[in-house]
Amino acid sequence: MRNALGLMLASVVAAVVIAAVGWFYYSSRADQAAPKTIAARAADQLPAPAKLAARDDVETTAALAGKPAVPAPAPAPAMPVQQKSTCANPNALGVSRVVEIDTTGGPGFGFETFKQFDFLTDKEVVLTFDDSPWPVNTPAVLKALADECTKGLFFSVGKHATYHPEILRQVLAQGHTVGTHTWSHLNLNSKKLTEQQAKDEIEKGFSAVKLALGTNPAPFFRFPQLQHNPAMVSYLGTRNVAMWSTDLDSFDFRKGATPEKIVETVMSKLDKLGKGIVLMHDFQKHTGEALPTLLARLKAGGYKIVQIKAKTTFQTLPEYDEALLKDLKVPTSSARPIGNVVQTVSQ
Repeated sequence: MRNALGLMLASVVAAVVIAAVGWFYYSSRADQAAPKTIAARAADQLPAPAKLAARDDVETTAALAGKPAVPAPAPAPAMPVQQKSTCANPNALGVSRVVEIDTTGGPGFGFETFKQFDFLTDKEVVLTFDDSPWPVNTPAVLKALADECTKGLFFSVGKHATYHPEILRQVLAQGHTVGTHTWSHLNLNSKKLTEQQAKDEIEKGFSAVKLALGTNPAPFFRFPQLQHNPAMVSYLGTRNVAMWSTDLDSFDFRKGATPEKIVETVMSKLDKLGKGIVLMHDFQKHTGEALPTLLARLKAGGYKIVQIKAKTTFQTLPEYDEALLKDLKVPTSSARPIGNVVQTVSQ
């Protein structure tokens, strides 16, 4: 009996001991696994910062994508680009700037006569040519200017324009500005002319140039021999025509003028003045011969060419247009530009 009881007691004790040991073993295992569980939770939280970073990337990318929507800087002016691209001479004198003239009220330019407007800066030059158009001589001037990709201001005599309209059209087609120089190059300050006759010389000259060009010329005028009749100065003001004198004369029209003398005359005066409106004559043979050397000297001396344009064109008076057509016995229909008469509709 005692043995049986002892066995039972030993079994109970053993069971208790085994249970205690098991509890201790599994409890210890659980405690060791706890850090891993925490680490696992921490790992579960990692995607949150990753997603935040991703959102930041999207926002930054969106901001970058939005920048092109801001207006881009304006492109460079087309004219200088076109001049450079069409100029075959990489070392050409070219045109440094283009000046537009508002001719309202008839402003005057050229310090030999007018003192009000000094628009040229140091080393700037305006090339002006009188008496165009004329065979051989005007084309020679045009070629010299084209070779240096530069521009001039031409004052056409009305009669010459009717003689050689095709040459005057070349002047305009090559980008030069065309003004007028009376109908027949009369001295408008002559006492032999009445005021009406002087007006007729001016207006008929404009109508003739318009007829030759097939379009309105610039409202620019130069008095023959630079003889500025005060009454005609006032009249041109009412017609909103700018008057052009000069700062220096090339004297290319004088007897005994040679290309070498013309170049030296212009350069010596320019070097003294530092800038200026130069008076030449494309009517004269030696001017075209002198021009290539003169343009080379201008470039070597650091001079820059300023091109002159008008804000508007000149509106001729119908009565002078009609009278000119009648005097020249030109059919009225010929007054229309060829582009208004003949057009290519298929090619």
